[in-house]
Amino acid sequence: MRTIARLHAAYRDDIGDLSTRRPLPGPAIEQLDPFLFLNHHGPQTYRPGNRGLPFGPHPHRGFETVTFILEGQLSHLDSGGHESVIDAGGVQWMTAGSGLVHAELSPETFKRSGGPLEILQLWVNLPSRLKMTKPHYVGLQAPDIPKIQKDGATIELISGEVDGVTGPIKSLTGVAMSVVRLEAGAALSLPIPAGRAVFLYVVRGSIAIGDRTAGAANLVELTDGEGLDLSSVDGAVLLLGHADPIREPVVSHGPFVMTTREEIIQAIQDYQAGKFGSVNA
Repeated sequence: MRTIARLHAAYRDDIGDLSTRRPLPGPAIEQLDPFLFLNHHGPQTYRPGNRGLPFGPHPHRGFETVTFILEGQLSHLDSGGHESVIDAGGVQWMTAGSGLVHAELSPETFKRSGGPLEILQLWVNLPSRLKMTKPHYVGLQAPDIPKIQKDGATIELISGEVDGVTGPIKSLTGVAMSVVRLEAGAALSLPIPAGRAVFLYVVRGSIAIGDRTAGAANLVELTDGEGLDLSSVDGAVLLLGHADPIREPVVSHGPFVMTTREEIIQAIQDYQAGKFGSVNA
């Protein structure tokens, strides 16, 4: 069974008035291949008449973004023609691939009325053979996501398979991803195959794995092994995913993640030449 190897506490890196914590990359961990980056925005409450989120049009190439709206709303608009407003409990999965421009903003209703907001965004790398794949976007509302009741836990299954149930996202690289909500006293056992990289972030509450515990705002780095057993005394909310490591060089520059410096230069040139398209937001 897997055990806790290290804990990586998220550090504060606020973006304007948006409360932001980031466990990955961190001082002691650069990536958890293929998982590259996690921002935890909130929880916080916006007053009525607010300016909303600050993520206006910006480019990406070479990876995927998976965005979890735990509270509040998030509007998505991209140069591939995709547009949606996702409510609390929903997920946005965007394959940047060969490159696009997108904006992640608060809808006008949220800016007028305000309210609670908590959002997680995870970056997942793509192997070199898929970095120039056609961009794609899927927006899921809460009812679109299967909820599996298991051992005092609710698994909101986004991709992958649990107990014969398959998530609605068909990952290009076999990434399994879920939000797990543990009741007080829950004990959950999951058959994650050996060799898979496990991404486990404690959003709220605390968990125990073996004889060690992990509290809120911690990324849990695990040893390898067959399966994962975890429990929670007081209840917890987790972001839990697993995937095969890519084991390729990672060269990143701002919103671009490639395998060589030359590919980064090409991405910048392509974006500046307008090849990613544009959005008006």
